[in-house]
Amino acid sequence: MTRRAVVTGASSGIGEATARALRASGWDVVAVARRADRLEELEDECGAVAYAADLTSDADVQALTEFLAESGPVHALVHVAGGARGTDRVEDGRVEDWQWMFEVNVLSAQRLVASLLPLLRRAAASDGHADTLFVTSTAAQTAYAGGAGYNAAKAGESMLAHALRLELNGEPIRVIEVAPGMVHTPEFTLNRLGGDRVAAERVYEGVQQPLTAGDVADVVAYALNAPGHVNLDLVTMRPVAQSAQHLLARGPLRPRVEDDRA
Repeated sequence: MTRRAVVTGASSGIGEATARALRASGWDVVAVARRADRLEELEDECGAVAYAADLTSDADVQALTEFLAESGPVHALVHVAGGARGTDRVEDGRVEDWQWMFEVNVLSAQRLVASLLPLLRRAAASDGHADTLFVTSTAAQTAYAGGAGYNAAKAGESMLAHALRLELNGEPIRVIEVAPGMVHTPEFTLNRLGGDRVAAERVYEGVQQPLTAGDVADVVAYALNAPGHVNLDLVTMRPVAQSAQHLLARGPLRPRVEDDRA
């Protein structure tokens, strides 16, 4: 049986890599994002079905749901879409940036769950189980100066997943959260810093092997391909160079030798 997943944020970064990883492991994929041109390229390259939608729009989410209901089963919702704006202190934060982060990270997730859950239940009833998977962030777990808006938004999305798992108790629908730390993608930090490419690259400067979008996609695919009775409630993943949200090694990683303790 071929299973079908809806992957949001699929026009770039982790979402795009996830669509490719699931296609490579045999899934049918509906790739959702706002940028139709990028989705069409993805469709040509890996066979994911392109569907352009703005997930902050009730009308777009309803239209997406109708398309999915008419075109086949939905075995998994993989919600990757989200983002951050700004690195301001709480006292200097722009309300419009905080509102945008809440919209794209939390309310879009709620819209999708509310709209697609009947389709997921239908697939679970006929094929054994269904999945919801949310890509959040270690920002949901640990606050940091200049990150309060993003911390709050990702923590909100994480709590949505935790509550949903409780609410679905007794149903064969898994609720999975993958929370990456530092991931070097072409757009996330660039967008967060208002397009300042130099400042964006400085974030990763000297860090040996930050996570890639493909690393996260591999974990997502593993979680979805695990036996249906196995639920990975929360997977926290970081590059080895990032021991904690506030502790980042810059420079080559090397084993400690005797002289280091002298």
